[in-house]
Amino acid sequence: MARIEYPAAVIRLIDEMKRLPGVGPRSAERIAIWLLQNPRAEPLALAASLQQAKEEITPCPQCGFFTSGGECAVCDDPAREPILCVVEQATDVLPLERSGAFKGRYHCLGGKLSPLDNVTPDDLRIGPLLRRISEGAGTEVILALGADVEGEATANYLASLLRGRCPVTRIAQGLPAGGGLEHADALTLARALEGRRDL
Repeated sequence: MARIEYPAAVIRLIDEMKRLPGVGPRSAERIAIWLLQNPRAEPLALAASLQQAKEEITPCPQCGFFTSGGECAVCDDPAREPILCVVEQATDVLPLERSGAFKGRYHCLGGKLSPLDNVTPDDLRIGPLLRRISEGAGTEVILALGADVEGEATANYLASLLRGRCPVTRIAQGLPAGGGLEHADALTLARALEGRRDL
């Protein structure tokens, strides 16, 4: 007896879904079938919006954030403070913006140094960062990179490059708001103690 499988078009759709980050084979299958069978699903509208975004959205030539032409809204805002916040990815800008705590400009590196993944300084947007600083774009550079090994290595590398050009700071690390000591690891507690401040 022949083994029954999905038609080729469904298999291709499942394969494309599996390529999305965080989507495994079973989730890809469920999403694909939902898109095809659920009356609320609008796969053609989804496809059209994906195509439109792919055609229209580009990185900002200044900072690397998303834009639909020219400079992004942050770079185009003359009221921004002359401070540069360096982040790993363009998606890291929105949490900082939504916090309302930062009023300066951003620079997205496009990743972090990772010798194991063959990511070197040439693969990141470090040249444009140095150019922006030499043009006076920032009176201070805040390194808002991850606390993992690659993020630390990238922060240390950038700090060594920027030393003497402008003040360089690193975002504080430690316990999250509402977090208790019992759930914190040793490194988080050490960073929290190092970053303590006067009350």
